Amino acid sequence: MIDAIFQYEFLQNAFLSGLLIGVIAPLLGAFIVVRRLSLIADALSHVTLSGIAASLLLSKTFVAFNGLNPLWLGMGFSVAGSLFIERLRNVYKHYQELAIPIILSGGIGIGVIFISLADGFNTDLFSYLFGSVSAVSRSDLYLIIGIAVIVIALVTILYKELFLLSFDEEFSKASGLQTGALHLIFMVITALVIAGSMRIVGILLVSSLMTLPVAAAMRVARGFKQTIILSVVFGEIAVIAGLFSAFYLDLAPGGTIVVSSILILLTSIAFKKWQTMRK
Repeated sequence: MIDAIFQYEFLQNAFLSGLLIGVIAPLLGAFIVVRRLSLIADALSHVTLSGIAASLLLSKTFVAFNGLNPLWLGMGFSVAGSLFIERLRNVYKHYQELAIPIILSGGIGIGVIFISLADGFNTDLFSYLFGSVSAVSRSDLYLIIGIAVIVIALVTILYKELFLLSFDEEFSKASGLQTGALHLIFMVITALVIAGSMRIVGILLVSSLMTLPVAAAMRVARGFKQTIILSVVFGEIAVIAGLFSAFYLDLAPGGTIVVSSILILLTSIAFKKWQTMRK
């Protein structure tokens, strides 16, 4: 595959995009898991599906939208979904987790309607659902690079605030932090990462790349920073192993990346158990 990467542009796009997603998805995933919002990635990925389906429908119905990249509308829907979740969390203050299934249900419902109007599935939509090595274009790569720069810069600048918000929301409010604005920023960048990840991992599997490497890291890490570092390392290993497997076995990369993540998780659990038995 190494020789092929230097030879074919679509492999360069897939490999570089995968490496970037392998960094930013577990990076945000560490905060998501600590805040017990693991299902938020599923909700936003289903909302993104609505945007992708709407874009494909527009392209099929109106000639003027033929050149529209479905990723843009998917990203717009994902960001809108994140804003709705934040709004619903404020409406249902004592039942905040209710916001996620509401948005998840709405996202899949609207997506199915658009798919029905577009006269069913097609090859393009299938690649968005489960990822595809050949589907990542150079413009997609540039978009993912932009998202990665924004996410890494914001997490670096706001690390202390996000850390405090994740572990003790009440104290962060009492400390004078603008928790509402921080929530909003975090939700929007999460939406951007999910939308950007769909080309490689696929809409239905993207949440696994935000949670499985973090789950594996939590078994062996000592402290939050080490959890983030190990999550990124495990995410990178899963993406590289998944892309190589997908290339040689002609499989959807989303599935191979998820299976690689599960193997890493099982290994970390076994390692922790072995460490405990030695003591």
